[in-house]
Amino acid sequence: MPSRITCEVRDESPVTVVRVAGALDLATMRTVHRVLDRCLTAQPDALVVDLHDLTVRDGLALSVFAAAARRAAGWPAVPVVLCAPPARTASWLTGSAACRGLPVQRDCAEAARTAGAAAAPRLRMRLEPVAGACRRARELVADACGRWHLPDLVGPASVVLSELVGNVVRHAGTPMQVTLTLRRPYLQVAVADGSRATARAATRTDLRAEGGRGLLLVRELTQRWGSAPVVDGKVVWAMLPAT
Repeated sequence: MPSRITCEVRDESPVTVVRVAGALDLATMRTVHRVLDRCLTAQPDALVVDLHDLTVRDGLALSVFAAAARRAAGWPAVPVVLCAPPARTASWLTGSAACRGLPVQRDCAEAARTAGAAAAPRLRMRLEPVAGACRRARELVADACGRWHLPDLVGPASVVLSELVGNVVRHAGTPMQVTLTLRRPYLQVAVADGSRATARAATRTDLRAEGGRGLLLVRELTQRWGSAPVVDGKVVWAMLPAT
């Protein structure tokens, strides 16, 4: 009999809760991976994974939770907490080398408190694809760097975010959400829009052209950057050193 698994996602802002139910093995872990990855890309403050109705059929499949936590620790800097495993699942977790060190709480309420306490400070702003969007994005950077005592990052972070927002205005033409996150040693900037077109830096640029250099500039000014699909579009993110 083929194994089945379901993942119910609940937005309990600022925490997202994913209730995983069914049998976890090397086949169904792919479903869990896709759901957790999609949730992380939405950049919640924290992610709680409810294991109350999970049965483990293959201990190796537990690595899906460790992989999600490792991914979240970089970008988008989201703490991941597991909760409410039944006794058998808890035993599997205890014996899993991959999951060693993952926080596990006895219930969702406690997990939400733990995750919320570990959440990185964030600022968010909704912008329309209009001429003033880049100016408002720079104002958000100035506000964030003032709050978080990062005066040296005002300039480079403003340039990076202006390029990402400008790219949406010029090419996607959709409303967007801008998110700034401080998870030392990085300041993370991200812009989510309604276009599914993947953002790519040009490999060759005509020096006489008026545009086309934006993502090249982002690449030069940041430690890492990337583009990831979301349910209704994509998010482009970048990480600047914040020592």
